[in-house]
Amino acid sequence: MRLRTMKRRRLEGKTDYKLRRGLLSSGVLRIVVRRTNKYFIVQVVESHEAQDKVIASVTSKDLLSKGWDLKKGGSLKSIPAGYLTGLLLAKKIGKGKFIMDLGMSRTIRGSRIFSVVKGLVDGGLNINADSKIFPTDERISGEHLKEDVKEMIVKVKGGIVN
Repeated sequence: MRLRTMKRRRLEGKTDYKLRRGLLSSGVLRIVVRRTNKYFIVQVVESHEAQDKVIASVTSKDLLSKGWDLKKGGSLKSIPAGYLTGLLLAKKIGKGKFIMDLGMSRTIRGSRIFSVVKGLVDGGLNINADSKIFPTDERISGEHLKEDVKEMIVKVKGGIVN
């Protein structure tokens, strides 16, 4: 019996090759969502013969130019920041049908990753997602946060939507 050696990126926990093959064979543009230690990175990616090409990209750092204030305690990897980052990318690319690529992220109902997906859906993109997985509207609007942070979220959302 011969044992198979796992690919390096699978051993490192970076790539699920079975999932990636399914995503690539669909032929639909992918929206890739990654969360780092400080930010969200959201990209529209197309693939030709397993070669990825980034068409559009937004990070939660872009919220700083829209009025996000780190000094008020607004984390750029929070649920409201994820929602606004998704909304920003949706406004940037317009309309279309996309498939989500969440990578090796843990998919827990109501998590930060799904706040980005809700922002994309609310921005007008056609993404197949069940509304049960999204965080509640209270969490997205920052009702659990300090008053000045809630006001900042409303201000930034107004700057993106208009």
